[in-house]
Amino acid sequence: MHKSILLFLLLFMFTTLNKSVVQAQETAQFKWSKLSPIPNKIGFAGSFAGVANGALIVAGGANFPDGGAPWTGSVKAWSNQIFVLEQLNAQWKTVGELPQALGYGASINYKNALIILGGSNEKGHYADVLMLNYKNGAIEISKLPNLPHPIANTCAVLLGDVIYVIGGIENPDSKTASQNFWSLDLAAKNKEWKTLQTWPGVARMLSVAGAQNGSIYLFSGVELINGNRRYLKDAYQYSPKTGWAKIADLPNAVAAAPTPAYAYGKNHLMVFGGDDGTDAPNAATLKEQHPGFSNQILSYHTSTNSWVKAGKVITEKKNDAISNPNQSTWAPVTTTLTVWHGNVILPSGEVRPATRTPNVLMATPHQSIK
Repeated sequence: MHKSILLFLLLFMFTTLNKSVVQAQETAQFKWSKLSPIPNKIGFAGSFAGVANGALIVAGGANFPDGGAPWTGSVKAWSNQIFVLEQLNAQWKTVGELPQALGYGASINYKNALIILGGSNEKGHYADVLMLNYKNGAIEISKLPNLPHPIANTCAVLLGDVIYVIGGIENPDSKTASQNFWSLDLAAKNKEWKTLQTWPGVARMLSVAGAQNGSIYLFSGVELINGNRRYLKDAYQYSPKTGWAKIADLPNAVAAAPTPAYAYGKNHLMVFGGDDGTDAPNAATLKEQHPGFSNQILSYHTSTNSWVKAGKVITEKKNDAISNPNQSTWAPVTTTLTVWHGNVILPSGEVRPATRTPNVLMATPHQSIK
């Protein structure tokens, strides 16, 4: 009897270990490289980004034009510029402008267009939804129905023909984040936003959204409590048929990580870096000494409801990284993750508080997973 129990336990342990090893082996591996930097020597945080008619687009965002920071007296400025990269080995072109300077909204690729949603500038937050097309070397901009409310620091994801917008903050002075959950069916004849039942968790902003296997996912983010940040590592799955369900927590918070998550294979959603909150309490004193944000890649397996570490975003800190950050390579936050020619693209973004980068990182998957 005791031998049978021992044999069962050994088999169970072996099976569990083997499953973990296989899952780890199935996790994506990437070859990292850089595209041409965007044509702004400082770079932007909060840019919209995506693909339209085969071209990579980066639009809007904000930076400190003199390369300074709030603690040096610099003032944040928003951009309306639109940059286009037509080929992997090409140089960026400045091809047009958004109707107004804007950043910190959400971006969606849909068919041959880039859709940008919400955002903010120095005047406030916005509910605008714009569709950008790139034809004959020029940007064409058309309007879609406005969001139900202005929103920034939100995340969005596409499932089929439906856009979902999750969380954010409604105005610059809000002391709490929003628990909005909206959808827009792009295939509907009469397009209008719907307000859906929210997830069974706290309101949040700066989250990561993802879509895989007919469901959408909400990862991490930041809760605001009287204006103070609490970093979150909870996660949720939403099925249009059955609604929301709580899923496994992340190993750590990934606030402001490039969003949406990268859907890889049939069962994986991958999150590239993010702010885990470790240095947040000391950001005001660290200033330029801030080490940068996490470069850990996390992979969620939708079938096993589990997380594994899946490599790291490329980083290369040079000796002058503090005084000359753009000559180093950092893991960016507050940027969009988009896929172009099968590659994961992380364009520009924030690499430490107040510091942007013009670098455009590219991750090429070179190991197939299930």
